[in-house]
Amino acid sequence: MARAQKQSDRGGETAGSGERRSGRATAGSVQSVDRAVSVLEILARHGEAGVTEIADELDVHKSTAFRLLGVLENRGLVAQAKERGKYYLGAGVLRLAGAAAVRLDISQEGVPVCREVADELGETVNIAVLDDDAAVNIMQARGTASVTAQNWLGRRTPLHATSSGKVLLAHASPTLREGLLARSLPRFTERTITGASVLRGELEAVIEQGYAVTVEELELGLTAVAAPVRAHDGRVIAAISVSGPVYRLNSDRLPEVAKRTVAAGAELSRRMGYGF
Repeated sequence: MARAQKQSDRGGETAGSGERRSGRATAGSVQSVDRAVSVLEILARHGEAGVTEIADELDVHKSTAFRLLGVLENRGLVAQAKERGKYYLGAGVLRLAGAAAVRLDISQEGVPVCREVADELGETVNIAVLDDDAAVNIMQARGTASVTAQNWLGRRTPLHATSSGKVLLAHASPTLREGLLARSLPRFTERTITGASVLRGELEAVIEQGYAVTVEELELGLTAVAAPVRAHDGRVIAAISVSGPVYRLNSDRLPEVAKRTVAAGAELSRRMGYGF
């Protein structure tokens, strides 16, 4: 029995030491992230710096600074001028900053466009951008007829079951599009498209006609129409959509709403520099 008690004690000590090791690992990971961010801040401040300079500012050994720089370089966040041995911020930082700037610009430029369409049609107008494998709504305006509509702002919505998502997916990279089509797509209503071949045909239609329509594919009673928003270089960077209840956005009214949505997408694209 004493032997069993000792084994139990040793087991407790092992578990406790495991928890302590886990705690130290977590703390170490946070410290590494903090140091990596500090490296980026140092390079932003100085323009470029060598391993020794960065190690001195971080108060770490040169080998630690070198490892941090290696990870950041692999992700394209820093680059090295080989002839001088100095590091500077890489194109990856510009990519991240550019993505943030685009969202800010669209949100700002989209306000008057969304407001005008919402007032004219009386329905909810949203702007969505691609966020990994979902669409996220970054701007919303409500019309007079949609005072009880739910708030879509900030919501991530599925690409295959929303009008904005279909627009973004239709214009996404082949890798992302085919990757999503290869998955098992979740069903939200009986009208949700879950078959890859049917969805592929739907996306081809989106490209051809210039807009996407969903009728009760995400939620029962909800219809939406979306059109692409382009950057100055022609890339589709967002989708603008009009949504409302099926009884208001019926088959008789959909052509008018689709035409207005496409016009709104073209106007917002112009504001983003497309066509100049």
